[in-house]
Amino acid sequence: MRNPVVRNGKKSYHSMIYGKIRRYFSARSHLTVGNITVKDVEDFYETLYADGVVSNTVIHYHAILHRAFKQAFKDGMIDVNPFDRIDRPKKNKFHGANYSKEELVTLLELTRTDVIYPSILLAGGMGLRRSEALGIRWSRIDWEKKTVLLDTKIVEYKENGKIIVRPEEEMKNKSSRRTLPLPDPVYEMLTEEKEKQDMYRRLFKGSYNRKYDDFVCVNELGELIRPSYVTQHFSDLLKKYGLRHIRFHDLRHTFASLLISQNVPLINVSNFLGHSDLATTSNIYAHLDKASKQASADIMTDILNMGKE
Repeated sequence: MRNPVVRNGKKSYHSMIYGKIRRYFSARSHLTVGNITVKDVEDFYETLYADGVVSNTVIHYHAILHRAFKQAFKDGMIDVNPFDRIDRPKKNKFHGANYSKEELVTLLELTRTDVIYPSILLAGGMGLRRSEALGIRWSRIDWEKKTVLLDTKIVEYKENGKIIVRPEEEMKNKSSRRTLPLPDPVYEMLTEEKEKQDMYRRLFKGSYNRKYDDFVCVNELGELIRPSYVTQHFSDLLKKYGLRHIRFHDLRHTFASLLISQNVPLINVSNFLGHSDLATTSNIYAHLDKASKQASADIMTDILNMGKE
């Protein structure tokens, strides 16, 4: 789709316009500003939700597109503005599905030898987004401190009919660039994966792609693993092993839910997840934060009982 220019657009919208919007509509070259329909836009929103984008962010995408088409109509580029018939997305609180501790452990045990196991463990064991898990780099790991810097993501899009998969050092937001401690099982997995990659390089020699030597999540030939492959293959694995269906992104919800169930404060969970602010975490997980509610009740119990002593 050939997008009209958004005048006086905020710089913060740049990554949204040249990120998901551009990738989605570039892959649908038959769409133009003049023939796009209400359904085309709603399909885009559904794709955002399926990718784990929260309602507030979808509303921002709506605002960007709405402004662009309003300007296109004003400039005479289109005769009808489809956004006059598109409702603003609602601020529904989305409660992602999640696995129990037992289900997560079972999943990890069954998929241990699979090519996407590292990304599964990084998502379920550290709460990483799919793009973040695939973007983990060896050079960002501090083996002595057992930490990793998240500053790269893997993006996938179509360009001229060809699927492009590439690293991008532009995270979702400022707080997404973060350094996290590595849980012992993740540290052990990384150690094993590094040894495995060294073995594959020796085994396949010239056939091994050395371009992505700095990346953890590559296949046996050293090629980056496509985000879309992770999504589809994860679903196939759940069917194969008869496990309850959840989305790959729900591994991130599982991580957060398990922490909250162990009374970890929301602020700590928010920092680990790389949310832009605590409100985002609260909107998604406040219904699980029983600990803070109980703590508040206990404090009031102590205060009110003071008069009875």
